[in-house]
Amino acid sequence: MHPAFAIALVFLGCCSNVVFLELLVTEHPGAGNIVTFGQFLMIALEGFIFTTDFCRKKPVIPISKYVLMVTMFFTVSVVNNYALNFNIPMPLHMIFRAGSLIANMILGIILLKKSYKLSKYVAVLMITCGIFTCTYMSAQSVGSGDDAEAEDGGLVQFLWWLLGIAMLTFALFMSARMGIYQEVLYKEFGKHPTEALFYNHALPLPAFLPLAGDIYRHAVLFSQSAPILIPLLGIGIPKMWFFMLMNCITQYVCIRGVFILTTECASLTVTLIITLRKFVSLILSIFYFQNPFTIYHWLGTFLVFGGTFLFVDIYGMIRQSLSKKKD
Repeated sequence: MHPAFAIALVFLGCCSNVVFLELLVTEHPGAGNIVTFGQFLMIALEGFIFTTDFCRKKPVIPISKYVLMVTMFFTVSVVNNYALNFNIPMPLHMIFRAGSLIANMILGIILLKKSYKLSKYVAVLMITCGIFTCTYMSAQSVGSGDDAEAEDGGLVQFLWWLLGIAMLTFALFMSARMGIYQEVLYKEFGKHPTEALFYNHALPLPAFLPLAGDIYRHAVLFSQSAPILIPLLGIGIPKMWFFMLMNCITQYVCIRGVFILTTECASLTVTLIITLRKFVSLILSIFYFQNPFTIYHWLGTFLVFGGTFLFVDIYGMIRQSLSKKKD
């Protein structure tokens, strides 16, 4: 498959996925559980049909080995989406998740006894400062709206926001730990990304049972939303269900695009495309949804993405790539 097609899938799928997610949580901030469940269900159904051939194809990696990874993946997915219910703006949510290198590096040093060059530590310091700047500036706006006028309203809003930040921090380190476990697993059994994708989404489905009440409540709210006319089909469905369907479809397109990209392109291209995609998603969120974003937020954003490029040594990888072509 041509790399340009994979790049198009990543930008189209991942960027539009963020737009539909924000449309959902803007209307219903507590919709994180139903969104996560929908995404898991759709990807699990696709994998059940095409990856496992209706479960007739046995997994290469034993199911017992998937249990820990699936537990971590489910926890990270639920916590990340549910954090949006705690006064976390979407731009801060994206910037925070872009700082995964910090957690990866810390856990790599502790668990894998890795050592890094000075430039890596400088890069992580930049990312840390960037996330702190954006987080601090976002904290200034929490509780400054109508709720702050009520007695203790601002303090309550701020405490909810702190809980959201704690959830994002937990998910950041849990995701890094999952990545290390995945790395060890792939070294032992080889890489099987489509298989892992299916089991990571299918095995946790029973874990949504305790959340069934919240999911059902939001399903009712979605059904009560204003209808929207579907182009070409000429039928109307509640707009929240339309946003939900598009979010699930674009999530699948995004994941498949990244998978194709990793098989068709060099690591340099993959790193560049994914980083640029995150930046484009951030810009879309700021301007399309009119999210507050000051000069200090821009400074923090520059530090996060600049630190990311420095960490992966984009300049060195480009120079190495060019020298290979000359040889």
